[in-house]
Amino acid sequence: MAENNPENQAENVPEIAPETGSEIPSGNSSKIIPRVIEEEMKIAYVNYAMSVIVGRALPDVRDGLKPVHRRILFAMYEMGMLHNKPFKKSARIVGEVLGKFHPHGDSAVYDSLVRMAQHFSLRYPLINGQGNWGSIDGDSAAAMRYTEAKLQKISEEMLKDIDKDTVNFKENFDASLKEPEVLPTKIPNLLINGSSGIAVGMATNIPPHNVVEICDGIISVIDNPEITVSELMQIIPGPDFPTGGEVVCGDALRYAYTKGRGKVTIKSVTKFEDKKIIVSEIPYMVNKSELIEQIAEIVKDKKILGIRNINDESDREGIRVVIDLKNDVDPQVVLNQLFQFSRLKVSFGITLLALVNHQPKYLGIKEIMQYHVDHRKDVIVRRTQYDLKQAQDRVHILDGLLIALNNLDQVIPGIRNSKTVEDAREFLMGTYALSELQAKAILELRLQKLASMEQQGIRNEHQELLGKIMYYIEILASEAKVLSLIKEELKEVKEQYGDKRRSVIVSGEDEDVNMEELIEEENMVVTMTRAGYIKRMPVDTYKTQRRGGKGVIATGMKEEDFVEKLYMASTHDYLLFFTDQGQVYWLKVFHVPEAGRQAKGKHISNVLEMHPNEVINAVVPVRDFKQGYLFMATKQGTVKKTELMEFSNPRKGGIRAISLDENDTLIGVNYTDGNNEIILATRNGMANRFKESDVRSIGRAGRGVRGITLDESDEVIGMLAAVEGLNILTVTDKGFGKRTPVSEYRLCNRGGKGVTNIKITDKNGPVKAVMLVDGKEEIMLISKFGVGIRVKSTDISIIGRATQGVILMRLAERDQVGAAALILETGEEILDGGDGPIIPASTDDTI
Repeated sequence: MAENNPENQAENVPEIAPETGSEIPSGNSSKIIPRVIEEEMKIAYVNYAMSVIVGRALPDVRDGLKPVHRRILFAMYEMGMLHNKPFKKSARIVGEVLGKFHPHGDSAVYDSLVRMAQHFSLRYPLINGQGNWGSIDGDSAAAMRYTEAKLQKISEEMLKDIDKDTVNFKENFDASLKEPEVLPTKIPNLLINGSSGIAVGMATNIPPHNVVEICDGIISVIDNPEITVSELMQIIPGPDFPTGGEVVCGDALRYAYTKGRGKVTIKSVTKFEDKKIIVSEIPYMVNKSELIEQIAEIVKDKKILGIRNINDESDREGIRVVIDLKNDVDPQVVLNQLFQFSRLKVSFGITLLALVNHQPKYLGIKEIMQYHVDHRKDVIVRRTQYDLKQAQDRVHILDGLLIALNNLDQVIPGIRNSKTVEDAREFLMGTYALSELQAKAILELRLQKLASMEQQGIRNEHQELLGKIMYYIEILASEAKVLSLIKEELKEVKEQYGDKRRSVIVSGEDEDVNMEELIEEENMVVTMTRAGYIKRMPVDTYKTQRRGGKGVIATGMKEEDFVEKLYMASTHDYLLFFTDQGQVYWLKVFHVPEAGRQAKGKHISNVLEMHPNEVINAVVPVRDFKQGYLFMATKQGTVKKTELMEFSNPRKGGIRAISLDENDTLIGVNYTDGNNEIILATRNGMANRFKESDVRSIGRAGRGVRGITLDESDEVIGMLAAVEGLNILTVTDKGFGKRTPVSEYRLCNRGGKGVTNIKITDKNGPVKAVMLVDGKEEIMLISKFGVGIRVKSTDISIIGRATQGVILMRLAERDQVGAAALILETGEEILDGGDGPIIPASTDDTI
């Protein structure tokens, strides 16, 4: 055979270049282009980078999808896998996507499909999966031949109207089919589901949000294009992760929403049960099994002491990780250590990076919303143009049918006498000036349409379409109508897919949270002076003395200034500052500047963003805002009750706590459980006791009702909860005081004058303060000259109401009691100014 001929084989031997010894290509030598390898590598790498950025890693700002996700959804839509249709095998979906649109590996497609079906990965899953789709423990999904899937209803909102020329299509990889460049979604998917991806030289990490808040935010952007990010954050306080958790949001989040880069801290939701820490929610994208292993490793390495055992009791109802503690440990300290060393708390870096016109761009949240609005405007205009053309084409046909129906006696014979269909068409077009389409429609008209009812149906359809045409023209002529349609669609999305927020937003900075974790919980004395200087000191700064002692210097100040208010709170408590004008401000105790006894502290205007001329008249320490009420009293005797939850997130500039009458001021605010009896005490020594239930709960802006009737020269100086078995301690300006059993104050009507609380004379002076005591407390008294003293309440005599009391504190000439407060019994005391330890007092001073 010829191919075995040695001569023929010799002809195929390649020619060797003598200079280099390398083979010289035959025939194609003219196609070889010499290139500098450095330049070729640069060009090739840029092409590769742009391919990854545009074709794989970054989502489009309009629909929030990467190409693989968009192709999966479109392929499933084309396959008819709607939410109300049967499930189909995942392998069939993957094959459809690979064969038609996505020329990559099957694992990439299936992994993307799986993530879109996982409720712990997406805030609003786009795929309804049946079978094993993985778990939060890191378990992988079953093989694609086992699992089944179909579209979620919310996904269909992303594909709706795609067949109405609402988006551009492009050729697939082999130019045999068309695929959409973007979906016409009316769901703001980029913000509600977020996105993450690592490209070349850049990455995106967009957190998910609550669909109700995002829709409200977009509506606000439409209504007010000049809205600020700060105003948007009143509507959208922060991300809403599918796994819940506590999200600490502050200036870093505001910067992310403005510039596209920032971070938030996500903390696990925990609670204490006996000597156990129960974890019910973990941070987003944290693997539960790995988290438990990490905690176990930390315990093994003795970074955290006090943990006995860890059990995972999670089930279909939710996450429950039980951390058993040893008996001699403080659960809060262990929890703080877990937050510090484990992934019970993580930092979520925010990078709002998406494709805009096929180019990567850092965006603010308002920009993303505006791009969604612009996309929907384009979709609605194109959809309306499509519907208008369809309606006009149909009206054109109906016009011809109506002409035929109105001239049946001539049309039917004319058609019957025509030899061919072409002759009939020519007859209709020539006789009645019809188009070819109209003539064809008449010839295809069924005889049953000639019935009177059918004829009327054609006329009704014609009129209905004329109305739609006018409607479509109005939409196309008015941008306002287009925007109104977008708002209506967003409201529909809210109603159909809206749900409650899963993540709890905690205001503050990440640094503040770390600061609280590291600060030891300690009982503090918070003092404020008449001039407005505030500071905090540990309780054990003061010494316990016998009744009648001279005290120690509590604060250093100018002669004209004096301590006016004193409160007890833990460093981890919140302080609600209520002003005389009815405003309330919020602050952590550890943010109150700490100072020594001789220091005057820091002016309150440098701590709180108060309005000019406001004076702090009440401070309420709060640990938990979830339950209870705040009961308020004014100088003129008005009282008001409001749920504590309404004060859980005040603004930096304060919020309204109560609306006041002219010349009235807010004098006191206490926490209550809603079932107490209230005692209002006046400066002239009167007291009125009434049921708290007589005062219904109202909103923050309400005015309240009458609590006590006052004489012309009198005013309210304090209020208490009437607890039987306890005593009311009354302190006067001149250092006198007494304890009187609560039982001696009879129940009166709300709004009455009440009964005598203390006999006022020139010797003891008007009432300065009233307090509820049970004998376990110490009393802190500070004079206007800055002298402080602690007195055990058991050293104060129990006497009747109509008495003037006994001396509690010996005052210098012209000095008066400036402030008084309770300190719970310490367990050890220093008598007569001796030196020794003082155990910090408890902060359980809730009324």
